[in-house]
Amino acid sequence: MRSPLFILMTLVLLSPPGIALPPPEDVPEEVLRTEITLEGRSPTGATMTASEYAELTTAQAESPYAPVLDSEIRQVIFLLQIRRMLKPILPFIP
Repeated sequence: MRSPLFILMTLVLLSPPGIALPPPEDVPEEVLRTEITLEGRSPTGATMTASEYAELTTAQAESPYAPVLDSEIRQVIFLLQIRRMLKPILPFIP
C-alpha cells in the first residue's frame, strides 16, 4: 500500500501546470482599473454619455433647494434615530 504523501505528490506532479491560472480571455484587474470610463449612470440607473452626465452633475450642484425626501422616508429615518438613541438603554431591541 502506498503512502498518502506519495499519492499526493504524484497528483501534484501529474496535474497540468496551467490549472491554477485564470482563463486567457479574462482581463486583468490592473488593466480594468486604468481604463477610462466614457459613460455614466443617472440616478435612475439609465446609461448616459459623458457630456450628459457632466450636465446632470452640474445641474444637481447648482440646485438652490435641498433634495426633498418622501414623508415615509423621513419617518423611517426618525424612527431609526429613536432606535439608535434607545439601544444603549434597552439592549434587547433588535
